[in-house]
Amino acid sequence: MKRIALVGQPNAGKSTLFNALVGYRAVASNFPGTTVELLRGKALVGGRPVEIVDLPGTYSLLAGDRAEQLARDFLTSGEVDVVVNVLDASLLSRSLELTLELAELGFPLVVCLNMLDEAKHKGIEIDGERLSALLGVPVVGTVAARGVGLKRLLSAILDARPARPRRYSADVERAISRVEEVSGPLAEASGLPPRYVAIRLLAGDSSPEGLAEPDLSPEIEAAREELRRARGEDPALVLSAERHASAVRLFEEVAKVGHARVGWRERADDVLMHPLLAYPILAAVLFGLFWLVFRVGGTLEGLLLPPLEGLSDWLGAALGGGLVAQLLVGAFQGLWAGVAIVLPYLVPFLFLLALLEDVGYLPRVGYLLDALMHRMGLHGKSVIPFLLGYGCSVPAVLATRILENDRDRLVTAGLAVMVPCAGRAIVVFGLVGRYVGPGWALFLYVLNLAVIALAGWVLKRVFPGTGPGLILEIPPYRLPALRTLLGKVWLRLKDFVVVAWPLLVGTSAAFALIEALGWAGMLNSGVRFLTWPLGIPAPAGVPLVFGILRKELSLVMLTQAFGTADLSLALSQGQMLVFAGFVLFYMPCLATLAALGRELGWKRTALVLLLTTGVALLVGLFLRSLALLV
Repeated sequence: MKRIALVGQPNAGKSTLFNALVGYRAVASNFPGTTVELLRGKALVGGRPVEIVDLPGTYSLLAGDRAEQLARDFLTSGEVDVVVNVLDASLLSRSLELTLELAELGFPLVVCLNMLDEAKHKGIEIDGERLSALLGVPVVGTVAARGVGLKRLLSAILDARPARPRRYSADVERAISRVEEVSGPLAEASGLPPRYVAIRLLAGDSSPEGLAEPDLSPEIEAAREELRRARGEDPALVLSAERHASAVRLFEEVAKVGHARVGWRERADDVLMHPLLAYPILAAVLFGLFWLVFRVGGTLEGLLLPPLEGLSDWLGAALGGGLVAQLLVGAFQGLWAGVAIVLPYLVPFLFLLALLEDVGYLPRVGYLLDALMHRMGLHGKSVIPFLLGYGCSVPAVLATRILENDRDRLVTAGLAVMVPCAGRAIVVFGLVGRYVGPGWALFLYVLNLAVIALAGWVLKRVFPGTGPGLILEIPPYRLPALRTLLGKVWLRLKDFVVVAWPLLVGTSAAFALIEALGWAGMLNSGVRFLTWPLGIPAPAGVPLVFGILRKELSLVMLTQAFGTADLSLALSQGQMLVFAGFVLFYMPCLATLAALGRELGWKRTALVLLLTTGVALLVGLFLRSLALLV
């Protein structure tokens, strides 16, 4: 089966194109850095099945971080048959720099000019036929978000062919030829084109697959030194400048730039990014999100909960009081809890989060929070894992691959797992939002940001260092299609349906068994060292333990522990606030722990666990004191 790789710069629309070709399998967002893993799917090309692989976005094949290295290593692994280079047509000049690098790899290539609607909006007209003639490969225009041009793209894949590499200045070509003469055996051993290997070695990058031969080093260094003396800069910068100049010349030959349209999208940032107005607007947007989720979730819960509780009571009476009956009733309670308690809040939260992502507001939130990042010594790309954490902590941890050094990855991962994911949001909305009020739910989110900032300030001194400055590409505002939003909601909801819901059923049955055997008191006593100082009733201990599996379990198990879905009969408002605040910070779920272990190693993961649990306890004590005062 042929393997087709989608390659492009961040936010060029690769994941959107991937979803359009293979079905909705990847979370595509309107900000860069979302994809950090290889995503695979199958499609039909020319009536035959092929494998489509969506690679992490990369600006260059000279990898700067682990995500870019993953993309580069896959391209040079020998597993790729055709490369589809996805370009943002509205940023064509910059995007062509990666195209020129891909041409040096010698793969059969198709150039996909995506986002032609954005290019037209900016007044850019592109002659695709002329670009095809200059590169020597098929060029197809698409608007992947609307499915425009996809049939032509699939047909063009059948005609893919290697591009003609562009020639550079005479002195650069001499240096490339000099390295190419001595690196022939290395290129042959790696199975890569000699010119690509020579350029990579001349740039000072590690040799392919670690195949460097010691006796080549003097010759390569001599060529690098000669080019450095001639140009007065590092050869990697010289090659980048040559590629940039070549890309600009290509752009000028194939594109005409007219007058851009000026509409609401261009004027929106005058208000939304205003130095003074931006922050009150951000607070209003967040409050509006909490209020809508609370209103929609509370209404749905009020409609669904009474009949399902009545059905549960009827089932319990019909089955009697035996052990098997208690297990069945417990399993049914977990089943209806997912329908009546979790989904009413989870679905609107995921929909509104997807809307903020695809409209383009979330990257602007990252920009506004840069001052906070600055004080934590985490500039720039560290904001991406934080934003992803509001959906799920697992992709937030994986997104730390876009950071260049271990210190930034460790600190960012430790802080990102304290960002309230969708599971924790359910606890906040279903407990604090419902019984205490949406204002207090917003207060917990503001407190969360303040605690993360304080923890970052402390970690900055424990692990000294300074991250790179903020370089975050702000995408244009877009009106997302409803189909796309619903697809993203389902993709994120699928994790709950496939993983969390069976856990709800299983843990509810297990809790019923624990209560039937009389073990609940013993388990609650085992975690009394946490619940006692927090002022939480002892029966809340087991829900905290089960919350390690999935955070939303904490809320569901709480209703079982007290034997009522109306938690206002069992907990005071202050205790609800303390419980939710503790869940916001304490030990991440098992899936996140597995991701932390894989990305950071288990020793560092243990440090993250100590940090989060310690912070959770301190926050709980603070909220208990606050509750006593208010």
